[in-house]
Amino acid sequence: MTTQVTSTPEVKPDHQPTPEKMPGHWLLAKMGKRVLRPGGLELTRHLLSNLAIGPSDHVVEFAPGLGVTARMTLASRPKSYTAIERDRLAAKTVESYLTGPNQKCVLGTAEATGMLDASASVVYGEAMLSMQPPSTKSRIIAEAARLLAPGGRYGIHELCLVPDDLDQSVRDAIQHDLSDEIHVGVRPLTAAEWRELLVNAGLTIVAERTAPMHLLEPARVVRDEGLWRAIRFLWNVAWHPAARRRVLAMRKVFRKYRAHLSAITLIARRESAAS
Repeated sequence: MTTQVTSTPEVKPDHQPTPEKMPGHWLLAKMGKRVLRPGGLELTRHLLSNLAIGPSDHVVEFAPGLGVTARMTLASRPKSYTAIERDRLAAKTVESYLTGPNQKCVLGTAEATGMLDASASVVYGEAMLSMQPPSTKSRIIAEAARLLAPGGRYGIHELCLVPDDLDQSVRDAIQHDLSDEIHVGVRPLTAAEWRELLVNAGLTIVAERTAPMHLLEPARVVRDEGLWRAIRFLWNVAWHPAARRRVLAMRKVFRKYRAHLSAITLIARRESAAS
């Protein structure tokens, strides 16, 4: 029997903005794109491989979105799986993949899950920290560390700025242009800054990998979606003028900053009990 979405009172009902105002990731999803992570399936697979989820694991996923990674995780048959999702529509999508009493999707926020200390052996999130201001990034990572039992693993898959000494004016321009086109605040960090956030939360980095940020490049779309889904996505974009303008504008910004935009996965371990 499918586990029902658990509601929390602070989450407001979703609304449906027009394509011109819709956040970029939901516009892409509406056009049929399933894989919305900056490093594509390549980095998602690297993330899951290094998290090494198995039948004894209690897994928590922050912001599962369309549930692509959730399904990959559930295929490993963890002992329990909990998704924390603040968007009701996304939560209902993830809920449709859940088939057991130890699988649930909770409406709430990643910085305050309400779960018990040391209740998870694996926590991960993709393409969500990059959208948060610095203080919220730190709170979410601290919450992940709190949830982990000693020896537990935390994985992230996020946007990354390169190089580590990128000029502040370029950083500001990237943040402004991405936020303007995606219609969501975007605040990526350098690899060194991502590592620092994890270490400051008491975690030890055990694996790292980067990949080009080619989310809307045709070759990446085909690799991530498969040929027929890629064709359907491109067809939908072509036949919706407002969506086409938005998608082409997003790709233009990605290409403009291709020398300074990347994707990164980091895996960290909790060596001792969370403070």
